[in-house]
Amino acid sequence: MDGPAPSRDRPRPADRHLVAAARAAILDGHPAAGSLTSLAALVGASPYRLSRAFPREVGVTVTRFRHRVRIARALDRLEAGDTDLGALAADLGYADQAHLTRTVRQYLGHTPAALRRLLAPPPE
Repeated sequence: MDGPAPSRDRPRPADRHLVAAARAAILDGHPAAGSLTSLAALVGASPYRLSRAFPREVGVTVTRFRHRVRIARALDRLEAGDTDLGALAADLGYADQAHLTRTVRQYLGHTPAALRRLLAPPPE
């Protein structure tokens, strides 16, 4: 028999506000959004609380959400013709080009260089 969700799994009104603030910081590219600890401090919560509340409200972990935002920015820049993958990785907060490449391949199945070729306008 299905009953109500355990209280630890139910969304809390206060958590909605802290998750919204965390999402906004990630989307705005705030410097504190680079790690769970600094992001939690920015929104006034413990890392544990934020890491538990975020997937309840958004459906994915903080890390997965942050990667999706970064990858979307990378795709925009690749489509615009950005060719310096090292600079792109640094601008997006990755440790290096290899980190960017591994993450993009993990999420999209292609390397940034392959995606750049796929996104390039057809020759005239």
